[in-house]
Amino acid sequence: MDLRAELLKSIWYAFTALDVEKSGKVSKSQLKVLSHNLYTVLRIPHDPVALEEHFRDDDDGPVSSQGYMPYLNKYILDKVEEGAFVKENFDELCWTLTAKKNYKPDRNGNSVVSHQDAFRLWCLFNFLSEDKYPLVMVPDEVEYLLKKICTAMNVELNSCELDDYLSQEPQGQGGLTVWQFLDMVNSGRFLRGIEQEAVSMAVEEVYQEVIEDVLKQGYLWKKGQLRRNWSERWFTLKPSVLSYYMSEERKEKKGSIALDKHCCVEVLPDRDGKRCMFCVKTSSRTYEMSASDTRQRQEWTLAIQTAIRLQAEGKKSLHKDLKQKRREQREQREQRKAAKEEETQRLKQLQEEKERKLQELELLKEAQRQAELLLQEEEQRRRQQHEQMQRTLEIQLREAEQARASMQAEMVLKEAEAERQRKRIVELEDMQGRLQEALQQEVKARQDEESVRYAQARLLAEEEEKLKQLMKLKEEQEEYIIKTQMEKQVLKQEMENKNKCLEEAQKQLEEVRVNRQRADQDVMAAQRKLRQASTNVKHWNVQMNRLMHPIEPGDKRTNVSGGGFAGYQPLLSRRDSSLKLKQKVEDKGSDPARDESKENMSNGGNSSLSQPPHADIMTTEPSN
Repeated sequence: MDLRAELLKSIWYAFTALDVEKSGKVSKSQLKVLSHNLYTVLRIPHDPVALEEHFRDDDDGPVSSQGYMPYLNKYILDKVEEGAFVKENFDELCWTLTAKKNYKPDRNGNSVVSHQDAFRLWCLFNFLSEDKYPLVMVPDEVEYLLKKICTAMNVELNSCELDDYLSQEPQGQGGLTVWQFLDMVNSGRFLRGIEQEAVSMAVEEVYQEVIEDVLKQGYLWKKGQLRRNWSERWFTLKPSVLSYYMSEERKEKKGSIALDKHCCVEVLPDRDGKRCMFCVKTSSRTYEMSASDTRQRQEWTLAIQTAIRLQAEGKKSLHKDLKQKRREQREQREQRKAAKEEETQRLKQLQEEKERKLQELELLKEAQRQAELLLQEEEQRRRQQHEQMQRTLEIQLREAEQARASMQAEMVLKEAEAERQRKRIVELEDMQGRLQEALQQEVKARQDEESVRYAQARLLAEEEEKLKQLMKLKEEQEEYIIKTQMEKQVLKQEMENKNKCLEEAQKQLEEVRVNRQRADQDVMAAQRKLRQASTNVKHWNVQMNRLMHPIEPGDKRTNVSGGGFAGYQPLLSRRDSSLKLKQKVEDKGSDPARDESKENMSNGGNSSLSQPPHADIMTTEPSN
């Protein structure tokens, strides 16, 4: 069991003692105080920042053991160094916290053990308890511890009484709790008639042996190295060191002998007035010692050899090794017990299976006897049935002979009757042939009738189809007639509209004719004016020529009687062509019914345009 597991056991008691409500949780303020005290007794540097950070006041509610374990492992247990602190002070801190709540000694002062002895028993309980929570000590370890205490007092333990007590005491998790163990010791049931002082000395001795790993202690004579004198010293042997003090109070330590696997112990012969001598040899020195008697020398030499053996095997504690061996033995015993129970159970099952098979065999034998009885009864019944059947068959045989004779007589009659029946059958076969021919003819006639009916049905279908087509054509014709009538009415309406338009166009034509006649008259008047103006122009031209060309001697007069200036002829021809173009445009915009009037208008225009060009000259003259 390593140091961490030992420390956790004691801390578990302190934590559960602070859990007043037994809810598995402790307030943060109490855990802060507990952590601070653990820092102190374990001699670990305080880390107040980590302590306050882990137990902040804004966290929700108290902390469970699982919530406290991360902080405990990281900031406390991981920093613990073995040998840097006093284990007893640490245990006293945890014991003080848990004893206030759980340890209840006799108030009348009748307790067998003192408060200090109860603390030592608590430490011994933690050392020997199982590594499971809640901590309990199995009955074997309880018996081992009580035997150690009784042996230290030279008293024999009553194992039967202990077994009776353990069988009556309720055990949780397969063992006793520490408070049940302390109550059992304080009850005085196993330590009757023994003084409290003797019990205290025995508990202290067992505590030193088991907890402090003291293999043996007592007074020995030691020979000095320098003065070579003999001095009596109190020696304490542990697995790694043999220390010696001035007295058994161990207040003044005089020295120590480090033990390792290279050391050895030897028995020396008596000399210098000392007897029961032995020596311890180390790599650097030999220590000579003398015991009080031969028995003490033998005990010391065996104890020192045990310590050297533990060092050679790399073990630090004898009782830890013994505890582990006892645990392994218990486990092996439990395994053997379980295997034995399993084997017993298997044998029991085999016995039950054997008994069951024997019962089945008896049942099979009984069933076989029943079957044989049934078979015999069946055979007897079958024989009776066979005999009865044989008698019945003989009777039936006689009746059959009689029936055969009567049947032969009847056969004769039947043969005659059969001859008549054969003749009747021939006649019936002939009749059947004729009936079949008639039936075939009837079938053929029906087939012909069916074909005719099919042809009639086909013709009727074709006729119905043609009738549908005729009806459809008739409907189309009626629709076409209705449509033609409607178109005729539309055309008639259009004719009426066109006639009205024609009448209006004729009226407009008459008006145009009247206007044309009026225009012709205007043109004739204009032509007269034009001729008059032409004459005047000729006259003025003559006058202008005279004014522009002075008459010189020898010049002749120009003949101007030819009808005006030659430059006016192209103007008249252009005027005539423009009038014709205008007339053509008007002819295109008029109705075809007015062709005759147009033709007349064109003739009239031509007659007017066939006038001499003098009229145009008159109209264009002023513009020039």
